[in-house]
Amino acid sequence: MRMRAAVLEEFGEPLAVQEVELAEPRAGEVLVRLHACGVCHTDLYTASGADPSGYVPTVLGHEGAGVVEAVGPDVGSLAPGDHVVTLFSPQCRECVHCLDERTNLCLAIREEQNKGHLPDGTTRISRDGEEIRSFMGCSTFAEYTVMPEIALAKVSPEAPFEHACLFACGLSTGLGAAINTAAVQPGSSCAVFGAGMVGLGAVAGCRLRGAERIVCVDLSPQRLELARGQGATDLLEGGEGAVERILEMTGGFGADYTFEATGNVAVMRQAVEAARMGWGLCTVAGVAGRGETLDVVPRLLITGRRIAGSSFGGVKGRDQVPVLVDRYLAGEIDLDPFVSHRIGLDEVNRGFELMEAQDGIRSVIELS
Repeated sequence: MRMRAAVLEEFGEPLAVQEVELAEPRAGEVLVRLHACGVCHTDLYTASGADPSGYVPTVLGHEGAGVVEAVGPDVGSLAPGDHVVTLFSPQCRECVHCLDERTNLCLAIREEQNKGHLPDGTTRISRDGEEIRSFMGCSTFAEYTVMPEIALAKVSPEAPFEHACLFACGLSTGLGAAINTAAVQPGSSCAVFGAGMVGLGAVAGCRLRGAERIVCVDLSPQRLELARGQGATDLLEGGEGAVERILEMTGGFGADYTFEATGNVAVMRQAVEAARMGWGLCTVAGVAGRGETLDVVPRLLITGRRIAGSSFGGVKGRDQVPVLVDRYLAGEIDLDPFVSHRIGLDEVNRGFELMEAQDGIRSVIELS
């Protein structure tokens, strides 16, 4: 079938919205008609050429939501008409990692996915016979996509697509960092560095876990106000002195849990330094630039602080994304403030421009 998609032809150049060919789903694969897709920083990171693992040509996008149109052979958990959220972090439910509660890093299709391929080592997108690779196994800047069954989470049809798509990446990453990776305890103190999508999700996750004090740190007063709406009890302007202020707020000890959601290694260090001596846990969810390293004074660790990384918030997508969506539908998470701009597929490059200008939290491409 022919469809419209936003193709990255050359790094550093605008995406080109054009017609491409999409092949039928094969064994274990599903055809999804996309209705909404968030424009995430990871898409911009790859488009810019900064990602050393990037490839072209490819259809970008990974934060999608839509409806199953057709299924290939051997698909048992999904059927036409099901509402789904795309998962760049799949869950096969069979590999050693999927069977272990300590990680969500499924091993089933990781190698081929990193090459821009579906599990059988090929792609379903082409143009005049030229192969176009699948981005993060998703390629959701398009009207349709073909994805593995194990990379789709079936969610309630009551969830609006513009909100459901947020759970495909940024929101689940933040929520999961607090709920899964850190497992924030009731009555504890938390500090979240960064009030973008991931950081706001972490604030909400800390609230849902019963944290007593939640400090949010950001350079933007507007974003800090959004953090208040998600449950932040204290708002703090970022920059030099942020660590000292958090120490003052916590009796000189530091926060029980800190979260870094900026990708800035200097802020990562602040998040470590702001963690409580004795048992403080710093969860790093931001993605640093190529070749950057985190400089940590070893004595901070010797005196009891710990650092944990969190990919997709430790969320096992097929099992846990539907639960998070249900919590949103129950009124536990307010997502209206997260959708800053609604744009069409032809405006995808404007979504990148708005992101670079830090205008709002998330631009959502409406595809229907």
